[in-house]
Amino acid sequence: MATSDPCPLEIKLRRAARLLEVTFEDGSRFELPFEYLRVHSPSAEVKGHGPGQETLVLGKEAVGVSAIEPVGQYAVKLVFDDGHDTGLYTWKYLYELGRDRGEKWARYLARVQALAPSKSK
Repeated sequence: MATSDPCPLEIKLRRAARLLEVTFEDGSRFELPFEYLRVHSPSAEVKGHGPGQETLVLGKEAVGVSAIEPVGQYAVKLVFDDGHDTGLYTWKYLYELGRDRGEKWARYLARVQALAPSKSK
């Protein structure tokens, strides 16, 4: 891990609120909804193996996180209750998801909307 990589001080799984709360050393604190984390999974299943190979994950509004498993000193693995448990959420990626949440979520919603049939009169 590079010395400039963000490092979390605390990670809380808030099941009732359906959020992962992450606080970093620089004072940043992010609340990341489970659905957001699931549709932005760093797994090859979601990200693909290269640019343009991403999969649009749908129908995860009710997904839960059943466990968080530490991976060394650099990441966690989230175990989702829909069976998805691949992909490592590095500290750097969790920070990016928090910092860029508005932009990433808007892009996701635009992709979902593009799939919806247009309503004609």
